[in-house]
Amino acid sequence: MHTEQHFENEIEHSLLTEGGYQQGFAKDYEKSTALFPADVVAFIQTTQPKLWARLEMLFKDKAQDELIKALNQELNIKGSLNVLRNGFRVANRTAKMAYFAPNSTLNETAQQQYDANIVKITRQVITEYNERIDMVISVNGIPVSTIELKNEMSATGWTVEDAKYQYRKERNPQGKLFEFKKRALVHFAVDTQEVYMTTKLEGENTRFLPFNRGFNDGKGNPPVENDVRTAYLWREVLRKDSLMELIGRFLHLSREERKIRTDSGFRYITSESMIFPRFHQLDAVRKLIAHTKTHGAGKNYLIQHSAGSGKSNTIAWLAHHLASLHNADDEKIFNSVIIVTDRVVLDRQLQETVAQFEQTDGVVQKIDKDTHQLTAALAANVPIIITTIQKFPYVMHSIQTKAKHGEHISLDTEGKRFAVIVDEAHSSQTGETAGELRQVLNKSGIEAAIAAEFLDLDEDEQADIEVQKNILREQFKRSRQDNLSFFAFTATPKWKTLALFDEPNEQGETPFHSYSMKQAIEEGFILDVLANYATYKQYFRLLRTADSDIELPKHKAKKELMRFVNLHPSVISQKVEIIIEHFQSVTRHKIGGYAKAMVVTSSREAAVRYKLAFDEYIAEKGYEGIKSLVAFSGKVILPEQTEKEYSEPSMNGGIKETELPEQFDSDNYQVLLVADKYQTGFDQPLLHTMFVDKVLSGVQAVQTLSRLNRTAKGKEDTFVLDFVNDHEAIYDAFKPYYQRTALGDIPSDEKLASLGNTLDEWKIYTQSDIDEFANIWFSGRTTPTNNEHKRLNAIIDKAIEKYQHISDDPEHNEEQQKLFKSQLQSYLNLYLFVSQILPYADSIHEKRYVYLKALMMKLPRGKQSEKLDLSKMAILQYYRLQQIGEGSIKLNEGEAEPQKGSTDVGTGQVSLTEELDKLIKELNEAFTTEFTLADQLFFESVEKFARENPDIVDAANNNPLSSFMDYFNTRIDDLLVGLFEQFGESVAKVLNNPQIKHKVCRRLAKQIYENVHLEK
Repeated sequence: MHTEQHFENEIEHSLLTEGGYQQGFAKDYEKSTALFPADVVAFIQTTQPKLWARLEMLFKDKAQDELIKALNQELNIKGSLNVLRNGFRVANRTAKMAYFAPNSTLNETAQQQYDANIVKITRQVITEYNERIDMVISVNGIPVSTIELKNEMSATGWTVEDAKYQYRKERNPQGKLFEFKKRALVHFAVDTQEVYMTTKLEGENTRFLPFNRGFNDGKGNPPVENDVRTAYLWREVLRKDSLMELIGRFLHLSREERKIRTDSGFRYITSESMIFPRFHQLDAVRKLIAHTKTHGAGKNYLIQHSAGSGKSNTIAWLAHHLASLHNADDEKIFNSVIIVTDRVVLDRQLQETVAQFEQTDGVVQKIDKDTHQLTAALAANVPIIITTIQKFPYVMHSIQTKAKHGEHISLDTEGKRFAVIVDEAHSSQTGETAGELRQVLNKSGIEAAIAAEFLDLDEDEQADIEVQKNILREQFKRSRQDNLSFFAFTATPKWKTLALFDEPNEQGETPFHSYSMKQAIEEGFILDVLANYATYKQYFRLLRTADSDIELPKHKAKKELMRFVNLHPSVISQKVEIIIEHFQSVTRHKIGGYAKAMVVTSSREAAVRYKLAFDEYIAEKGYEGIKSLVAFSGKVILPEQTEKEYSEPSMNGGIKETELPEQFDSDNYQVLLVADKYQTGFDQPLLHTMFVDKVLSGVQAVQTLSRLNRTAKGKEDTFVLDFVNDHEAIYDAFKPYYQRTALGDIPSDEKLASLGNTLDEWKIYTQSDIDEFANIWFSGRTTPTNNEHKRLNAIIDKAIEKYQHISDDPEHNEEQQKLFKSQLQSYLNLYLFVSQILPYADSIHEKRYVYLKALMMKLPRGKQSEKLDLSKMAILQYYRLQQIGEGSIKLNEGEAEPQKGSTDVGTGQVSLTEELDKLIKELNEAFTTEFTLADQLFFESVEKFARENPDIVDAANNNPLSSFMDYFNTRIDDLLVGLFEQFGESVAKVLNNPQIKHKVCRRLAKQIYENVHLEK
């Protein structure tokens, strides 16, 4: 199988001989409708002869045309998924376009209709834009999937990356075959090693998700004897029965209302996305369903899926399948499926997902009132019931009581079977709920395990763990009930959960199914929170190194941290100084200036003391742009202040506990101080840094640090500064959930320099390349110009050319390329860690980092090198703004042409105009600010800087004042950033307050406009 054609042959042969497919022909594809009309007609004629007869009676020889016209119209309005499930209207009748497998074998007609589906594989389909598609899969004439194949063993050597490139660059997203949801529902990029998929083509912004089985608990696919690693795609996933089930019972159109951040605040937008299961989701649901169908009720399954695994969708699909599951005797296995969860989003997702599969109401019911509501739902055999962990004891009580009488409601559970899906707690639990629950639950058996797992109850530490496990198993054997099956979802199971949810997988082990933290990190769904983890000793050893190195320039903001080098922070006030200074010098510049931090305190009293010290230090320093919220339960009285009572709302200025997450999500607050709250289930993607002042171990350590792992645009890394724990304890805690390599030596500036030198010695780039790139990239503009884009690409291209020809021997060349790439990635990773502590300023490392990051992005992943559009590389863009914000790169050094501004504006004695004097007074009166003489010089400099810009002068000369004001508003950010080095505080005052910025912009625009016209 040495060519792509051979690869295509193999897949086609498998689908035709084993997969239940029929052979399709490219000539039958109609470009104008993106359909296979002959198959549409054949399906209708076979399965709905009366409808076809009606069409022929009404339209005579135009019957086919009218049928295709009506189908095309409905597809363009409702989309192919809707039409395949629900049919379309033609000649005042509903035409079905697919029949799905019946839940039981009782209905012979349903089975015959299902067998009549025409599923075809067609090769080399040519679209209206002359795009040649390797493979198109169609159901009854409607395309549902496209496949781009690459074979690394072919002459081109192209890989799955080249297939993705093809979809992004060479496929028109508005083409009839590719337009979102209207025809093909999923697009696969495939080679012999990996599979990626997307449900929406968006040009360069197309997002591909891995659709791989996972290998050694990580990404990729395991080797397969006598076959390629990706054979599961056509031998299992794309088989006719599997494909029809995916269309009928998995794929769904999700409508999500998202809150997005804009310059003027937050606004809500509604977006649509087609959800196709990732491989582990499909695999988990199918294996659980197959096992349950064979073995019936009375089993307990553990599904250990990491954060980032998409548990909400997995649970929704599982519940939907369980609710209609029949055994081999065609008996329904479960009367009801009960989901125990605290995820608010899950209720909406379930309702939405199931509504697309079911034509009847009442399939999903949420229990949000009382136990009578629950009892009635169980009595009525409601297929899917959603309840919370707090109501769970009542669920158990209702099920286990054979007859319950109360206020004229009776429930008879005799002969009824239930599936209970338990989802790990997804909101903060205070411990009070746990105490109440423990009183209700019995001390042994499944309920206690669920309570311990999902409410963080204390374990009985007196007995040996193995002894406890054996006792627990014996107790549970006596209480296990054949009418109940439990499906427990958790990323971090405790030993009690592993002991009780003990149904073994195919290898005879528990958990029944897993998706590891390692795989989620490697596939890019979560960040690795241990990548930049520093203990207090390590943090200050690095700072001490920096302080003693006279060659290392010091950044003035980071100099504040030097005062702590020889200080052991034994009291909270000292730690608060360290935390705030680190936040000011590092954290606040991350994620484009939106990064937030969490401080994990050891007790409620500690949280109160932290909050008091935080507010005091910020006020003393006069810092702006950093405000904190505190989270703890109940009320606290400090020993030295017995007359005063502290509570969370009172310390947060009246913000209610329920409002805290939304307030913290706003731009008003940057740091969250917590005591036993928000350490599990709190989902805030902008959390970047965590300061730990509490002993952490085991599951608690994993759950706490994992608050940082959510991804966000521009979020490249995370950082942890731990005052209390050591590396070994934290790594031991993570080991059961993510097998990591052994902890090496502590990273250092010396190692970074050594690795940098190793890269330099490859001679793939020169120092002048780095300087030239940095001078353009850090030029001070918010966004690079088109000309700068070209220059940046040209600089990187020189290195790409050398990289592609390291050696004349092709085999050796490939080995050397891999080695260089590996060393390059190591440097980038090490820099991210060390740079968060060491006070680099103007150093070679910062210039080298941004150059090498761009180089890594542009290095060929397949055989085709991509053009690098740096303005769209969010991480580099944010990094650039971060460095400008820190002032750590002098903007006009090096050989590139200097940008006017920083070196020659505002440096001499300037006269103060009357207008600017008025502006200062107005600002101070309106906004209670304290603009001073230095600020007056700043405003004068902005005006001068603007008048030296020919574009701005031209705009003033050729437009009325109102139009010029609008134009000037688009240029003000660039002008201010260009003056940041001279007037950092003044720039911050203006940029951080939209009202001030608006007023300044209008007044300056007017003055510039008048002065330009005076000079005419």
